[in-house]
Amino acid sequence: MNTRRPHAPAADVWLMAFTIACGVTGIVVSAGWRFGDGHMLPAAILATVAGVALPWRHQRPLAVVTLTTVCAMCQGLLGMLITPLLTAPMTVALYSVGVREDVRVRRTAALISGLGMAASGIALTLRDHEFFLTVVNPVSWALLPVAFGSYVQVRRALAASRAEQAERAREEEAHRRVIEERMRIARELHDVVAHHLALANAQASTAAHLGRSNPEQAFAILDQLSGTTASALRELKATVSVLRQKSDEENLAPAPGLARLPDLTAACAAAGVRVEVVVDGETRDLSPAVDLTAYRIAQEALTNVTKHAAVPEAELRLAYTDRYLTLTVRNALAGPQRAAPGRGYGLTGMRERALSVGGTFHAGRRPDGGFEAACTLPLHHRDPDEGNAP
Repeated sequence: MNTRRPHAPAADVWLMAFTIACGVTGIVVSAGWRFGDGHMLPAAILATVAGVALPWRHQRPLAVVTLTTVCAMCQGLLGMLITPLLTAPMTVALYSVGVREDVRVRRTAALISGLGMAASGIALTLRDHEFFLTVVNPVSWALLPVAFGSYVQVRRALAASRAEQAERAREEEAHRRVIEERMRIARELHDVVAHHLALANAQASTAAHLGRSNPEQAFAILDQLSGTTASALRELKATVSVLRQKSDEENLAPAPGLARLPDLTAACAAAGVRVEVVVDGETRDLSPAVDLTAYRIAQEALTNVTKHAAVPEAELRLAYTDRYLTLTVRNALAGPQRAAPGRGYGLTGMRERALSVGGTFHAGRRPDGGFEAACTLPLHHRDPDEGNAP
């Protein structure tokens, strides 16, 4: 360790001057009470030495504690009354140890100063001084700065720990929000791409099947196929644009909702899937988040019908109550399905969407051989990210 005296900053200069002034004041007070009045000059020199040593308290804490303690002991042995003014340099050195050093150094410093003050106090007591003034008070003044400095250190460590925990919590919250945003965008991309590609595939397959037997109908389906792909590109562009925008205000395109069900059923009809829409109860206004969720679940469920149903027919039922909307999509009643549903992310995405707005979702085979996907959604849901979804 470097033992050279560091360049003393202004604070250390003022601290030296203050502690030396306190020490000299303590000597004058002692002389006023007729304690050591004949040894004021040596005592003042000791006070100056103790104060000048303080700038090294951070580099050599135990050495400075020992030096300031020895100076205070010598002043006591010169007959001075050991007061907080006289031990000001020792107090500063001990407080610095309590605030900055570990437990081992703090205990050592407290032991050095406590034993030193006790030894000098006992020596003075043998000279007919009062035990309380010469032993109890100096030992207390030697131990209190270490204890108080240790308390300050613990408080600072606790504050730093709380700040670190708060920062970690903020990072975890930000990470959670990033994951949620990724999942939301992934659901949007899956719904847009899977739905339109399934319709396009069904339209292309139907056109290929009718190419020889009914060319005119095949060409009509191919014309509708271009509209399906164009719609897919528009929705995909709207979804991806959210990733590029700098603020929420830039996304001015309205999110799709149940008002677009006629377009959705028309697209399914173009793919050869007939969809019957049934509305039970009085139609009610939905919050934007619930409206988007209901539309996306209906879209994904009809996409599954297009890909998996044995008979290209489906019933989409909307049941409104005072507080909830129940949306049910059932495929036609017949035969085995062309492919087993639920192997991809469609059902998982629908369940996540329903849960995100406080709703429920279930899907499974019906006793009569069909398949049913149903969700119950609250009519209104306060979403902090409402309006940001494409």
